[in-house]
Amino acid sequence: MQYFNQCATIEEVKALYKQLAKQHHPDNGGDTDIMQAINAEYSFACAFVLKEQELSDDETSKQMKISEEYRQVIEKIVKLQGIVIELVGQWIWVTGNTYAVKDQLKEAGLFFASKKAAWYYRSEEYKTRSTGKNLDEIRGKYGSERIDKEVQVFMLQREALGRI
Repeated sequence: MQYFNQCATIEEVKALYKQLAKQHHPDNGGDTDIMQAINAEYSFACAFVLKEQELSDDETSKQMKISEEYRQVIEKIVKLQGIVIELVGQWIWVTGNTYAVKDQLKEAGLFFASKKAAWYYRSEEYKTRSTGKNLDEIRGKYGSERIDKEVQVFMLQREALGRI
């Protein structure tokens, strides 16, 4: 594997995929061939990590399905300008200037949480009732992986220096 060698958990694979998609997606000026290679390797990395966790075949299959759902959602929204994408636990949360891209977020399968003023995606497996917690409390409980513009710019600059 070229991209996901260091990933030990499915959460790490998802977080790295999100970073790579932001960096290499053709709609963000990236290369189509590189993005296709990342997509192909993502599925392999998910299977590899799940195999290492010694899950049952049914559980592995379920986790692979969920990982693929998340990959597809992230691929649809990663190119949208003005938003912040976070993996919080097993959910994808989107904040920032979401009003301008609300139709694209809906099309990608996200839902709006008015009390949190944020959009979210979760697999049916993780459907729950609202706990009344705000987004910061949820981040505190489950942790959060996000890329903001400064990190994205840094990654692009680092990649450009590597090409020199």
